[in-house]
Amino acid sequence: MSVIAPPAHPRGTIPRVAVIVPAYGVPHLVHEALDSLLRQTFSDWECVVIDDGAPDDVAGAVKPYLTDPRIRFLPTSNAGVSTARNRAIAATSAPLIALLDGDDMFRPHYLERMVGLLEAQPEIRLVTCNARIFGAVSKERTCVEAKQGHGDGTRGSLCDVLDRSFNVYIGTTFRRVDFDAVGGFDPDMAQSEDFDLWVRLMLRGGYAHYVDEVLGDYRVRPGSASSNAGLMVLGNVKVYAKALAALAPGTPDHAMAKRLLTESRAALSFEHAMDRIIDGDVTGGLQDLRNVVKAGGMVGGPVWRIAFLIWQFVPSLARPMLRWRRRAHRRGLTPLRVTSAAPGNVG
Repeated sequence: MSVIAPPAHPRGTIPRVAVIVPAYGVPHLVHEALDSLLRQTFSDWECVVIDDGAPDDVAGAVKPYLTDPRIRFLPTSNAGVSTARNRAIAATSAPLIALLDGDDMFRPHYLERMVGLLEAQPEIRLVTCNARIFGAVSKERTCVEAKQGHGDGTRGSLCDVLDRSFNVYIGTTFRRVDFDAVGGFDPDMAQSEDFDLWVRLMLRGGYAHYVDEVLGDYRVRPGSASSNAGLMVLGNVKVYAKALAALAPGTPDHAMAKRLLTESRAALSFEHAMDRIIDGDVTGGLQDLRNVVKAGGMVGGPVWRIAFLIWQFVPSLARPMLRWRRRAHRRGLTPLRVTSAAPGNVG
């Protein structure tokens, strides 16, 4: 593994924010991310692009940008996106950290808005914003389409972040001191590693701040974790289990984490039952689905109720219907939606 140490900055010239760009698998797109960084109205930044042992030519894609001394390339062995981000952050010096995935983009005022807020308000644990979602979706939309959280719509509490009523976009900025205090990204989190970090940052107190502006562009690629409901639910289960262990029993936050963990486990069981049907065991999978519902798992909307009625009389239709549901979900649709009392759960 090749490691680039933090540059030796003359006294007083440490950049105000470090931008971290994981670029595994996206050498054909990383130029868009870096071009968006170069268009920022705020210029006092440093950037590390990390390849995470990518088999393709990330180095070649980044090379034209290395003429800008603010941008560096860090080649490493493959260890997953959490370790990649941790390694890249360790190679920077700025007191603030902004995340920019190699297939995403910042709008020109992103850093100006994020840095200004964090420097002015010490109670903020993280700053997020709205963003355009595009790519492998049926229709472009924004990450946030309703009021954020249960408060004023700008400040989010730990409970708001836990129940996903306060949506945190991956292009988010936070303090290095907080990141170090919680131990960085968890390398054992194969899914929802970003959600896990947001929750652990919020456990330190303070609040999450939402900027009600579209300041980024978030790309969904076919087969990515963000397009796979089952993986996201599995990640949620791990996040809630960790939060529950960290929270004091008897508190509202503990009760919230316990409820969300129960609901996410039911949703995961539902996903596994659908997998069983899609894999060919229709009888066993349908029984598993019924057991989840009987145990308190909720299925919302008339479409699901009609589907169960159809399957009662023609069970052979369950497999093609659920296969279609999975394909449609990965294209950004939400047919046959599994619902929960908690906002933001994936169905």
